[in-house]
Amino acid sequence: MTADSTAAPLLAVRNLAISAFGLAITAGTNLEIGRGETVAIVGESGSGKSLTAKAIARLLPPGVTATGSILYDGVDLMSLPEREMREFRGRRLSMMLQDPFTMLNPLMKSGLHIAEVLRGRSEFRGRAALKAEVARRLGEVGITDPDVAERMPFQLSGGMSQRVALAAALANDPELLIADEPSTALDVTTQAEIIKLLKRVQQGRGMSLILITHNLRLAFSTCDRIYVLYAGSLVEVGTARAVEEDPFHPYTLGLLLSEPPVDKRVQKLIAIRGQVPRADAVMGRCTFADRCDWATEECRAAAPPLAELASGRLTACIRRTQIAPEMRALRGAVLDHAAELPPLEPATQPIVRATAVVKDFAGRQGRIVQALKGVTIEVGPGESVGLVGESGSGKTTLGRTLVGLETPTRGRIEVAGVDASDFAAMNNSDRAATRRTIQMVFQDPYSTLNPRHSVRRSLSEALGTIGRLSASELDARIAELLREVGLPEHYADRRPSSLSGGERQRVAIARALSVNPKVLVCDEPVSALDVSVQAQILNLFKRLQQELGLSYLFITHDLAVVRQVAQRIYVLYLGEVVEHGRAEDVIGRPRHPYTKRLIDSIPR
Repeated sequence: MTADSTAAPLLAVRNLAISAFGLAITAGTNLEIGRGETVAIVGESGSGKSLTAKAIARLLPPGVTATGSILYDGVDLMSLPEREMREFRGRRLSMMLQDPFTMLNPLMKSGLHIAEVLRGRSEFRGRAALKAEVARRLGEVGITDPDVAERMPFQLSGGMSQRVALAAALANDPELLIADEPSTALDVTTQAEIIKLLKRVQQGRGMSLILITHNLRLAFSTCDRIYVLYAGSLVEVGTARAVEEDPFHPYTLGLLLSEPPVDKRVQKLIAIRGQVPRADAVMGRCTFADRCDWATEECRAAAPPLAELASGRLTACIRRTQIAPEMRALRGAVLDHAAELPPLEPATQPIVRATAVVKDFAGRQGRIVQALKGVTIEVGPGESVGLVGESGSGKTTLGRTLVGLETPTRGRIEVAGVDASDFAAMNNSDRAATRRTIQMVFQDPYSTLNPRHSVRRSLSEALGTIGRLSASELDARIAELLREVGLPEHYADRRPSSLSGGERQRVAIARALSVNPKVLVCDEPVSALDVSVQAQILNLFKRLQQELGLSYLFITHDLAVVRQVAQRIYVLYLGEVVEHGRAEDVIGRPRHPYTKRLIDSIPR
């Protein structure tokens, strides 16, 4: 639903500036949203998206302050006392956070979260009326099982938790919902369901929606207009269709080119170099100049204004008119170019083979949960194999059995010809050799690195497993590992907290490479990263494979990502392989209904 452009906006934000302890986080931001309109605020981590959303809802954390005006239907929210704002926030605008588990009290039953919001309304003071309304609200978000209201949050899947959180956010029938990355933590099919649900509820109610996301595909497929935020400053505004067809700002173009295409494999993704700077470090000039291929001294001399270059199209690039032909040519070249899939080598002895692997876990009340139901896969020397499926399909369980973190209930695992089905039963020599052969890169690099240890110490401990090295040999090998993953040598003395998400993942990859493995099992290694950082890491994986001859088992739910790295793909559904073949065939000509559903769920 598109808002009437002649009507007064429901929300008008003017010169919203956010700071923390004297340091600027965002510069004067202006945005509007009409009644029934869907607006996206997009940008990488550190751009100020979430804090802008929290400032609108007056939910900034302690120590963070905002100035400017936030006019909601003519009422300046900045001037409301907190007691009145609390009432306003509950009834007229609502906010839904990225992680549903931060919105849901782990000690409260799911239905109580909705009941708590409704209790203040006279029509629901009776127990029966309240229970019926909770059931109706859950039904609105697609939950028809009455037992869900009685379950605790930890008993729900991620998608189910997000539905309960949405029902609670909508319980007071707000006119405006601010959804902060509502689907980022979900797999592709659940993500599609939640976004479809959001749009259905919005259209049914005539509600306005602000979607905070770093996923441009999602923004283009869902929203009427787009605000692009970078390092605390708006750099582009326009309708979703116009921004997608012809981005005016180099940063927006960089985000678009960083997105792995669904319909083709490319030789190398166009990644934006570097990372988002602190807003206070780039105030007073073009915030994107240090990462822009077209920047001149003029761009660094002063902060460019957000100027209207066409009807409804604003950009903060003062060189837009001069560089537009080059930007369009670059995008056209990328869109038109497709890389040939590397030919599959004749069948050789696989370096990893899992045969009829079954893995059972003990469930509640003595039940047995079968995570893997006779899975057979192979990975050849120097080959990249994709393993795709939703959460709960058994992908991670299979990866963990291959590296010895889980022991299969039945079946056989061979790594470089050695029986690695049960690491505890192996002799010391075989176990050590297998661990040198196969290593794992996890989804969250921060949880895999000790926050108290420097990069040097983390890498030194990993290198200590392959033999004693002298101090000079150790320093040389650490420097070599950092160079291999594209980090400066002086990063050895940093701790994880001082690194960006992409840098932490590079360190995690360096640690996995420290023992000179032949195989890396990569478990969702880019799903927690911004799209531009994701492109950098995917390019790194490709380069390392070419230089070191690595084999990969690349575990992911994102078919656009796996198309860029895998030669073959296994599709896993409820613990069983339902489709297997060349990547181009599986994605381009899927045979199994489940594979088709995964592909159809990708935002277009």
